[in-house]
Formats: sequence, C-alpha cells, structure tokens
Amino acid sequence: MGEDFSHIPVLPREVLEYLKPERGGRFIDCTLGGGGHSRMILESSKEVKLLGLDQDEEALAAAGEQLREFGDRFSSRKMNFGEIRSLMDTEWDQVDGILMDIGVSSHQIDTAERGFSYVNDGPLDMRMDRSQTTTAADLLNEMDEKDLKRIFREYGEERYAGKIARAVVRERDIEPWDRTKKFADLITKILGRRKAGSAPAPARCFQALRIAVNRELEVLEEALFAGFELLKPGGRMVVISFHSLEDRMVKNFFREKSLDCDCPPDLPVCVCSRKAELKVISRKAVKAGEDELDENRRAAYSRLRAAEKI
Repeated sequence: MGEDFSHIPVLPREVLEYLKPERGGRFIDCTLGGGGHSRMILESSKEVKLLGLDQDEEALAAAGEQLREFGDRFSSRKMNFGEIRSLMDTEWDQVDGILMDIGVSSHQIDTAERGFSYVNDGPLDMRMDRSQTTTAADLLNEMDEKDLKRIFREYGEERYAGKIARAVVRERDIEPWDRTKKFADLITKILGRRKAGSAPAPARCFQALRIAVNRELEVLEEALFAGFELLKPGGRMVVISFHSLEDRMVKNFFREKSLDCDCPPDLPVCVCSRKAELKVISRKAVKAGEDELDENRRAAYSRLRAAEKI
C-alpha cells in the first residue's frame, strides 16, 4: 500500500521556505496523503514533531508505513481537517506551523474504484472518507435539476450548467447514474471536446461533484478559522489549493485577518481599534516553476499562499 500511495509532493521547496520547520516545534499536516510533505518537514530538523491528519484510512495506513522511521516524532489521526478545532484540548492546541494541501490526492485520482477520475471508468463514488454515506451517484440520481445546475455552476464554474443538469435528469429517468465513464461521455457529448491546452470537457463537472460530496469549501472555511486559533504567535500557515474557488477563499481569509483598520476611507482617523492578526508573507499566489512542472505536471494548477500569526 505504501508504494501505491506514493506521490510527488507539490511545491516542496516553497513549502519548506514558507513553513520554516528547520526552527523546530510542533507542526500539523492537515492533509497527510502519502506523507510526502510530512517527510520533508520531519527531515528538516530533529526538533520537529508532526501530527498528520487524513479522513482516508488508506492514506493513514500508507503514511504510517512511510514515516515509521521517525518514531514518536510522528503521529496521525483519522480526521477531516475541518474538525481541527477539536485539537484545542490536546497537546496540539498551540503549534508552530500548519500545512493544508487541499484537494484530491494522486492516489485517489489514479484508483478507478474511488470514482474521482473521468479518464478511468469506475463507480460514481468520490468520497474522500469512505465511511460517509452520500456518493456522487446519489447526488446525480436524487438532486433536482435546479440544485444540480447550482452545483455545476458554483462549484465547477461551468458555463453550460443548466444544459448539463437537464440532461442528467433526463437520462436518469431511463437508467440511474452509476459509472464515471457514462457521466463523462454525456458531458463530452454536450460540450464537445475542448481545444488543445484547455481542461477536458468533463473536468469542471467532476470537480463540482467532488466538492459537493465532500463539502470541500465548507470544510476549508472551518479549517482556516480553527487553524488560525491553533497557531502560536509567529506560527505560520501554508495553504496549497488547486482551483480558483479555494484559492479565492484562502486569499480573502488572509487579507481579512491582515487588516489593521476597516473604517470607511473618508474617516480622518481610525475609530475601529482593529489590529491585524496575520501577516501575509507570500506577496501573491506562488506557482510551480518549470523545473518542477517537467517532473510533475499535476503541479500545474497548484497555488500556494502563506501567512504568519502576529
């Protein structure tokens, strides 16, 4: 399983540059996956202790094997990172750094039976935590046309959301949705094949379904606020996102927490007494360089933002 779950961590140099784990301390990897980022953090200093979180039991088992050599400096828990507020009453209530590498893992995409891929046929599942009940097939078969349109438009930013939603409802009256290839073929039939260099036709709708099944945007919002509370003064938060909805949320959160004053601009003096709580340390979203993209094309959509608690 360890080999099956191996992957190349994205933006590795940048993660270490902004997180600065070489100073030692306690760190939380909110999205453990195969343990690639966690290994780098643990290797940076013998004074580092790290807690890895993941809702995927396969990821936890694989990372446990990969990181066993670090002994009690590494520990893990099955947890959706939106629940990290529950760490307030533990030894992890004040930490030096938090990493969130958001989104679906390479292993999940490449494992057809998990249902994340529009390339490899599999069941329409898309659950990151396989103990939860609702699958992508459930949404396609049970949601009304209006809600399906909203999901495709809001979470997938799909221009033809209404047309796709109508087709989904029409087709399920004939036969229930159950396979990824069938759904991908429907989208391709409606939208046609995208031009070279652009995302494949099914990409946006698959993203939208995945976000809806796993409540990804709600989870991210909860995690950002709770993670901020867990940080010590001087502690750093590094977030890697893979689509504009997530990146926009992270950007807005950091900006809001870094404001010194939110008085109307026409007031001559500040009356709000507000003080900045974060310092943004990544001037803009950090992207993968050409050298990394040559080795790992999946890093092409990654965006990193970092901030330090004041």
